[in-house]
Amino acid sequence: MTRSDRLTAAPIAVLVLLCALWGFQQVTVKLGVAGGFPPLLLAALRSAAATVLLALWIIARDGVASLRPMLSRAGLAPGLLIGVLFAGEFLLLFPGLTLTTASRGVLFLYTAPFFTALGAHLFVPGERLRARQGLGLLIAFAGLVAAFADGLRGGGSLLGDAMCLGSGMMWAAVTVLVKASKALRTVPATHLLLFQVAASAPVLLAASVLRGDLAVPLHISAIAWLCFAYQAVIVTFASYLTWFWLVTRYQAAAVSGFTFLAPLFGIAAGAAMLGEHASPALLLGVVGVAVGMRYLR
Repeated sequence: MTRSDRLTAAPIAVLVLLCALWGFQQVTVKLGVAGGFPPLLLAALRSAAATVLLALWIIARDGVASLRPMLSRAGLAPGLLIGVLFAGEFLLLFPGLTLTTASRGVLFLYTAPFFTALGAHLFVPGERLRARQGLGLLIAFAGLVAAFADGLRGGGSLLGDAMCLGSGMMWAAVTVLVKASKALRTVPATHLLLFQVAASAPVLLAASVLRGDLAVPLHISAIAWLCFAYQAVIVTFASYLTWFWLVTRYQAAAVSGFTFLAPLFGIAAGAAMLGEHASPALLLGVVGVAVGMRYLR
């Protein structure tokens, strides 16, 4: 497939839609938990459903044989590792969202590019930060400080904010590991996604059992089931596949530069559907992180 450096109106519209879907995801987590799903069980079932859908899609497109390299000795160990890191992202994010607002959670989750740039600088040869990118890190860090300061004044939960920030760090760790691993760099993006959801499902389920989250109420609201379907089918399966297609078709830096929109959509969704208040300090934090991310490109 040929790559294009120029984003036209159609892919830009798709990217904006993806960011809106991702920003809304944090709201659906809170609604799903409020509707009867324990947070870690919700995360485990989401990964399990996405695993089935993604495996069927890959088999239908490329055949069963395309899955065999994933089970080779060279690819299995790093693949399982990114699956565990992916599980860690949601071990922190879903419970963290029960302690803080969706608006704050989406901001701290989408600090992942900040930590990706820093991790690549430290662990990936040839990806050292330039002066402009270092400035971007400082600006984004200032935005985080502003957002955390708002939480300390009562705008959110410090523990919940920290867990969502840790989730962003886990997301970044997956990206850095893929960049640093020779075995994983040759694996198609769709197969990397399958690694992540397939390995994370049993980890999240085990964590749910240890936490005692399997005592699901007999009645789970229809809204909660809709939120589960949204996360499994729309976000984890359809939106991630679309994202990976865009990354293979267009310049990665141009595509990833749109992710700063997700926190803006998340804040808007939190305000519209959950009645959350976006303070000036939180908005300043979003602006700082967004500007910093742009400098990192």
